[in-house]
Amino acid sequence: MKHLLSMSDVKDDVETILSIAEDLKSGKINEKPLEDKYLGMIFEKSSTRTRVSFEVGMHQLGGTPLYLSSKDLQLNRGEPISDTARVLSRFLDCIMIRAKSHANVEELAKYATIPVISGLTDKEHPCQAFADLLTIKEYKGDFNRKLVFVGDGNNVCNSLLLASAYVGMDMTVACPEGYEPDEEIFNEAVSEAEKTGAKIEVEHDINKAVEGADILYTDVWVSMGDEAEQQEREEVFKPFQINAQLLSQANDGAIVMHCLPAIRDQEITDEVMTSQQSAIWDQAENRLHAQKAILYHILKEE
Repeated sequence: MKHLLSMSDVKDDVETILSIAEDLKSGKINEKPLEDKYLGMIFEKSSTRTRVSFEVGMHQLGGTPLYLSSKDLQLNRGEPISDTARVLSRFLDCIMIRAKSHANVEELAKYATIPVISGLTDKEHPCQAFADLLTIKEYKGDFNRKLVFVGDGNNVCNSLLLASAYVGMDMTVACPEGYEPDEEIFNEAVSEAEKTGAKIEVEHDINKAVEGADILYTDVWVSMGDEAEQQEREEVFKPFQINAQLLSQANDGAIVMHCLPAIRDQEITDEVMTSQQSAIWDQAENRLHAQKAILYHILKEE
């Protein structure tokens, strides 16, 4: 049984899953291998791309998705996660959970007897990272590139660090002091990068960071759960906006990415989001193909 709670859970399967995603997107794989399979989708946080991509993807693969709001489950009345895991394992073939706490997802996986997929936690967002790798490969052809993540070293950034290290792609996190990525994940990424030849680093000087960049990537400055820090964060992150001037400092032909939702003219300007160098909408679409590939990989042989 395979879980996907972190990119580290599938570090030996990254290329395989990407290949499946490419084949699904191109139509090379057009079977419906998940007929009579049921996916429970637990949401503790609101979602657009995660919910729609998993729900549509499961349908397209022949399976059945069930939307389970945490407010409607007995979890909301205090049922232990362990009990929920045991019960849902009797009904379903897989659980996808979008959660506030990574520890809760780990506990769910500990007691579940079916695969558990993280659709986002406060620590990582591996499903997003697969869509990002697929997008970069489509636009650039390979991973012999430099990715610069601009802004908060958050859950998306953490998964991208591991993903970049696994595929041998250089990655620089350009962030203000005090907003670095998770230290344990960063150190793991550096260690893995030594095996693949990638360069993983944190840089507080935004202008230095974007030198030689092939991909500029950003996310909101105030993630879900950080609302109390909104005013402070908006002030600290002002120099870390992706705008036309910053993009001009990257390599010619550099692409811009954002996991969405975006606050236009805050972390990224409207001008850049809608420019010819924006890969954001293809990146969003690739959530569907990446999620289908993850489901295919995890459930096809179950």
